[in-house]
Amino acid sequence: MPTLACCVDASPPFPPGYIAWDGSFPAPEPFSGVPHSRNTGLPDLSSAAAHWSPNHSAALYRVNGWGAPYFSVNSSGNVTVRPHGSGTMDHQEIDLLKVVKKASDPKSTGGLDLPLPLIIRFPDVLKNRLESIQSAFNCAIESQGYGSHYQGVYPVKCNQDRFVVEDIVKFGSSFRFGLEAGSKPELLLAMSCLCKGSSESLLICNGFKDAEYISLALIARKLSLNTVIVLEQEEELDSVIDMSRKLGVLPVVGVRAKLRTKHSGHFGSTSGEKGKFGLTTTQILRVVKKLEKCGMLDCLQLLHFHIGSQIPSTDLLADGVGEAAQIYSELVRFGASMKVIDIGGGLGIDYDGSKSTDSDVSVGYTLEEYAAAVVQAVKFVCDRKSVKHPVICSESGRAIVSHHSILIFEAVSSSKYTVPTLSSTDVKQFGESLPEEAQSDYDNLSQSAIRGEYEACLVYADQLKQRCIEKFRDGTLDMEQLASVDGLCDLVAKTIGASDSVTTYHINLSVFTSIPDFWGFGQLFPIIPIHRLEEFPNKKGVLSDLTCDSEGKINKFIGGESSLPLHELEGENSMKYYLGMFLGGAYEEALGSLHNLFGGPSVIRVSQIDGPHGFAVTRAVPGPSCSDVLRAMNHEPEVMFETLKHRIEEYVHDEGGMAGALIAGGIAESFHNMPYLSVGSSCCLTAANGINEYYYSGEGFTLTAGGDVVSGEDDRDQ
Repeated sequence: MPTLACCVDASPPFPPGYIAWDGSFPAPEPFSGVPHSRNTGLPDLSSAAAHWSPNHSAALYRVNGWGAPYFSVNSSGNVTVRPHGSGTMDHQEIDLLKVVKKASDPKSTGGLDLPLPLIIRFPDVLKNRLESIQSAFNCAIESQGYGSHYQGVYPVKCNQDRFVVEDIVKFGSSFRFGLEAGSKPELLLAMSCLCKGSSESLLICNGFKDAEYISLALIARKLSLNTVIVLEQEEELDSVIDMSRKLGVLPVVGVRAKLRTKHSGHFGSTSGEKGKFGLTTTQILRVVKKLEKCGMLDCLQLLHFHIGSQIPSTDLLADGVGEAAQIYSELVRFGASMKVIDIGGGLGIDYDGSKSTDSDVSVGYTLEEYAAAVVQAVKFVCDRKSVKHPVICSESGRAIVSHHSILIFEAVSSSKYTVPTLSSTDVKQFGESLPEEAQSDYDNLSQSAIRGEYEACLVYADQLKQRCIEKFRDGTLDMEQLASVDGLCDLVAKTIGASDSVTTYHINLSVFTSIPDFWGFGQLFPIIPIHRLEEFPNKKGVLSDLTCDSEGKINKFIGGESSLPLHELEGENSMKYYLGMFLGGAYEEALGSLHNLFGGPSVIRVSQIDGPHGFAVTRAVPGPSCSDVLRAMNHEPEVMFETLKHRIEEYVHDEGGMAGALIAGGIAESFHNMPYLSVGSSCCLTAANGINEYYYSGEGFTLTAGGDVVSGEDDRDQ
């Protein structure tokens, strides 16, 4: 039997991407005529590592594309936050690594001792987003001579966190920024928050409504909140009329129109005349007639529509707004006291920095271009119809909150698919040991290599591998031989340049909890290391989370990549390796699940201040503990602990009872801790009793930890 001839002598140095073999086997010359593995985003030159700089990393990870004007890379190789956008001065930039260390370092060294994963909120970024959207519309209105004004609302479904909503009301009060609710609890929180906002701020009531929802909305109007009930279903009008008469409150009503204009991307599934929400033109006509019959046509004052999230182009936007403006003008003709056109959501953000108009993760316009297209489309139709220009409202939740929140998590270990290294002798012995049925595949592989038919080599190598797997299953091939098959196939792939070595990085995170949109429908977010960006990223990696689920991984990245350029982990006693997921401030927290009982991350709020480090941590909250997530599933941690305590008393016996007390104390601490890995810390069940000031007393389970992180209103890092 011929020995597989897949290499000839070659003299070093070897081209980048090829591996020097050991001295017992001649080094390979790369095969000609075979294409290299596809572009991975990594530079081609092996000398790149020596000349690598933070600017190279910024370009590699497209930071200037998706991150501008809020994120950049500094000369130290760390990601920085520019809290005031393009108006941020150099000394106001915030080093993200310093923020993470402030949050996670022990209290003894000045940190907050918060466990990761961690969400960092930057309210300054939130404020800048609101101001930027308002400014874009103001400029468009002024430049085009539009006869009314813009006032937006924030759809609280995007992120219902109390401090996010309160910040938006506070920051937007001067330009009458309001809120949108789509359920009864959202309406309650919007009512409460807007009590501190502008009296002119809109409270838009969307979603399906029952009598209680409508009553709450009418009560909000009675409380002098500028409330508009938007009809999603025709039958809701009867309830609005009935409840308004019972409560003695004259309602302000809007209708949501189903437009013919349809967004063809993933986010356009609810748009078009057959979409989930809104009224057809026939239904709108019936609503008008019913209001007229009841003497309440003057209550109809708003038209709402929604083309879909992440509108990719201003052409599609202009088509939808123009169609809606026609409906608005017709409602004016029917005698309705129309005042507001609500263009809904759809203002997209560029997740991958490509500025593309045919992608679900990008948009081909700026804020200014978006606003100009809206104003122009409304103005054109209204001028043609001699209709007074309406107030323009939008519900741009994703564009408001996405940038202000960053998810930080650790890569705790890494692993890669390994196979045995084969020498020429090993290859020969392997071929001779094959069962007869597999020898023909081996012969074909060997002959293809001799003839230089290297693509055929890959085909025959795969056939040989599949044949050997079958033989292993029927017991005629042993495990050592099966491993040798893997080694041979890897040898062939590496020799012809078709090997694509990817390392799996194990991350201290649950994809289902913190990035549910990736798991649900493949939404991509920028994920990059937040430090070591002055170093060449010499690995291609995919991310695997903590859950016991095969879908708990991230193997698709912006730019169409199936791996992410990453750095070698430095070992147990070196700096941790921190990754950040950006632009995830909308939806991810609200949609996160408790899969495997992993709860949400810790959360801090960080504001820019003048000082040596330039930031203050104004709020810090640890993530849900094991007790918290167990309670969410109707378990009772106190009862569980008592059960385990009795079990300890029954089975653990030692002089003085110290071992039992130590175990009970460790279990008590486990109930208090977050479900995620405690990287670099000792196990609470083997450490000395009283570690971290958690304790177990004879009276029972103590749910308060002496070492808890307490929220500070102004914990300044100076």
